[in-house]
Amino acid sequence: MRFICDKGTLYEAITNVSKAVAEKSTIACLEGIKADIKGNVLTLTGYDLEMGIETQIEARSDDVGSFVLNSKLFADIIKRMGCDTVDIEVYDNLQVKILGGNTEYHIAAISASEYPELPSASECESISVQQSVLKSMINMTCFAAAQTDMKPILKGELFDIKDGVFNLVALDGHKLAVRTEPMKTDKEYKFVVPAKTLMEIAKLLKDEDGNVCEIKIARKHIIFEFSGYTVYSRILEGEFHPYKKAIPTESAITVVADTKKLIESLDRAMLLINERMNSPVKFLFENGKIDISCSTSVGNINDTIDADITGPMLKIGFNCRYMLDTLKAAGDEKVKMLFNGSQLPLKLVPANGGEEYTYLVLPMRLQG
Repeated sequence: MRFICDKGTLYEAITNVSKAVAEKSTIACLEGIKADIKGNVLTLTGYDLEMGIETQIEARSDDVGSFVLNSKLFADIIKRMGCDTVDIEVYDNLQVKILGGNTEYHIAAISASEYPELPSASECESISVQQSVLKSMINMTCFAAAQTDMKPILKGELFDIKDGVFNLVALDGHKLAVRTEPMKTDKEYKFVVPAKTLMEIAKLLKDEDGNVCEIKIARKHIIFEFSGYTVYSRILEGEFHPYKKAIPTESAITVVADTKKLIESLDRAMLLINERMNSPVKFLFENGKIDISCSTSVGNINDTIDADITGPMLKIGFNCRYMLDTLKAAGDEKVKMLFNGSQLPLKLVPANGGEEYTYLVLPMRLQG
């Protein structure tokens, strides 16, 4: 079989589907990309048994066939070709010739018969969401997903869809992120998708309005279809934490502050903090000022920014990285921080009274 295609288009497709290729596996074909040629369409697939990414690009060919090439080698060869088009020919003995300009490679392929089947798209229920909206929802919540395997379900994000409201939720025991959007559906869905998969999806989603992502939901897997890509993912099993019960409905202290100034202050404090000296950053809210301080064996810092404060004086400590990640994810010019005491979580919401997001950050206990 033989086909010819644009080098840049092929390299971009290889790079994107490679995100679903296993880095190391006892099954050699899982470290490869499956290529299917059928007439003028080349389908490329990466699949590590947990996440799969598939896309199609245009090619010139009269043949039908498939083969598997090592993902990294395939990408590196195409990237270094000094030409605009590449000519790929696969022989019966699974030797592959890749020709571009004056450069010619001969490498070995793997039989496509060894490649695992992707999950079926049949018997799936379907919902639609704007790509720009889903991208925003993922980017504003993925930082709060767990990084360890202590509770595997928390390494995913909860899709909680009910009564025309779509909540995307991530939490790790120290912080909680909820991003909310209306959705035109009267059905109810609850499933958890690995955060790693969602972060790769966010990189592929378009920012422009009008582009739609179709989400197909099966019992054990989910399929995202958008902009020429199909992403397959397993659904995580287990019971997600009842996050709504953790969100306070009232507050004793309200603080509205400039997000950029808070981030800049915490960035300065991070210079004194590392994993061995994870000292809390102390916040003192009083008299229209936020005093931010931190003391470690490296040194200490004191900073002050203005804020609108309603309620009694409060002194509270936080993990600096958790606060930074949360404020950066919010992305608003100003944020509203709600407190009920020094031992209870901070609730962070939009300062304009909107309900697009809700964040919780647990405090650190201060000595004395």
